Amino acid sequence: MQIGFIGIGVMGRPMTLNLLKAGYSVTIFARHPDKPEVQEVIQAGARLAPSPRAVAMASDIVITMVPNSMQVEEVVAGPQGILEGARKGLIIIDMSTIAPTVSRKLAEAASAHGAHFLDAPVSGGSQGAVSGALTIMVGGEREIFEQVLPVLEAMGKK
Repeated sequence: MQIGFIGIGVMGRPMTLNLLKAGYSVTIFARHPDKPEVQEVIQAGARLAPSPRAVAMASDIVITMVPNSMQVEEVVAGPQGILEGARKGLIIIDMSTIAPTVSRKLAEAASAHGAHFLDAPVSGGSQGAVSGALTIMVGGEREIFEQVLPVLEAMGKK
């Protein structure tokens, strides 16, 4: 299973490292690829893509972990966004904390592209991200949740 990850920061870096440790193949996008945390993830085995669109094209599941609603909208539905590279059946998991209205809007946009969208904010902070013990609260289709559960379990325990 090919995983994409967008947002290699305080939370995204350890989450991506845990996915790599669990044996997943991970393609990332980072606005600032020269940052030490991004380089660490690349050295651990992740591949760097030039855009969220390229991440989607290389992935079965794309996870977003960015600071706010506006950035999630941009990486999912903006120019060169995930939906531009989405193929039928792609699963997008937004693990950022965003407005519910934005989450619903993106779920509708994903559906129109034949993709699936799960809203999956986390609690546990950077310590939980490092230890792989995040609490993940998932909203979306149960069948899709069950498909991605092993991926989520690489990053969280509840």
